[in-house]
Amino acid sequence: MGEIVGAGLLAHVPTIVLPRQDRLELNQGREITLVTGLEELRRDVFEALDYDTVVVLDSHWATTVEFVATAQRRRAGLFTSEELPRGMCRMPYDFPGDPELAHNVARRADEHGTWITAIDDDCLPIYYATVNLWKFLGEGLPDKRWVSIGVCQTGDMEDHLRLGRALADGIAATGGRRVVLIASGALSHTFWPLRELRDHEASDPAHVFSPQARAADEERIAWFKEGRHDRVLQTMGEFWRYKPEAKFFHYLMMAGALGEEACTAPARQYGEYENSIGTGQVHLWFDRPEGGWTAPHTDKEPARA
Repeated sequence: MGEIVGAGLLAHVPTIVLPRQDRLELNQGREITLVTGLEELRRDVFEALDYDTVVVLDSHWATTVEFVATAQRRRAGLFTSEELPRGMCRMPYDFPGDPELAHNVARRADEHGTWITAIDDDCLPIYYATVNLWKFLGEGLPDKRWVSIGVCQTGDMEDHLRLGRALADGIAATGGRRVVLIASGALSHTFWPLRELRDHEASDPAHVFSPQARAADEERIAWFKEGRHDRVLQTMGEFWRYKPEAKFFHYLMMAGALGEEACTAPARQYGEYENSIGTGQVHLWFDRPEGGWTAPHTDKEPARA
C-alpha cells in the first residue's frame, strides 16, 4: 500500500530563480532566505528521504469543470512565464511523471463526490509553481517522479478537501508508492500597485501589503508549528479577508490528504517569513507522524468559500 511520507507548504516566487546578483540588488545586498531555505530543505529532505513521487498541488494552475492530474510518462521542455518572461525565460525542465498514480487518484473521484481527470497530453502547459520548486528540489534527482494537480476555480473549500481525500486514497492504492506532497503557494497574496511596487521588493516582511495581513500570516505559521491544522481550517473565513493565494486551495488539498482537522503534524520552518512585493511567503515542512496520518472526519457540514 502506498503512503504519504512528508508534506510541505512551500513558496515558489519568481525571485528565487533570478540570478544571485539580481536577488541581492532587489534585497539591499542580502540573499533572500526563501532561496537558502529551499537549499537546506533539499539537503535535509529531498536528498535524504526515501520517496518515489512528488505531487505538486499547484496554485497557479486553475482548471474550471474538474480537477486535473498530470499523467505523462515524462515532462520535458523549456519554460517561459507569461507573467514574468524577463525573470523566468527558457528554463529547462525534464522529469518522469507517474501515470499510475494520476489514474489511481482520478478513479477515486466518484467515491469522494468530485470530478478528477488524468491527462497525458504532452502539450498541457506547465506553471512556475511547479517548475521553480523542481529546479531547487528535483533537478539532478532523475529517478524521482513529479506530478502536478491544479486548483479548480469553480470549487470551494469542501471541493478541495475532497480532492485531498481522493489523493490520499489514490496514493494508498498504488503498489507501495512513497509520495511527498507540496502545496505550492503563498499565504496572504495582495500585490502593491505597479507605481508603488518597486519600493517594496525587499524581503523584509515590513513590506507585506498590510500589518493585518502580516499578522494573519504569522498567526497561521505559529499554528502550523504547533500542529494546529484544526485552527487553520476552522478560521479559513477569517483568512480569506487577506486573499491568500488561490484561496489557500493548495493547502486545503494537502490538508484533505493529511487528515484535515485530525492532522496534528507540526511544521519545521526553512528560512524566514518574507515579503514578495506585498505577499507573505514561507517554507513549512511537515514530517510523517509516527504511525502515519490520521483519517479525516468527514461527517460535518461542508465548508464553502
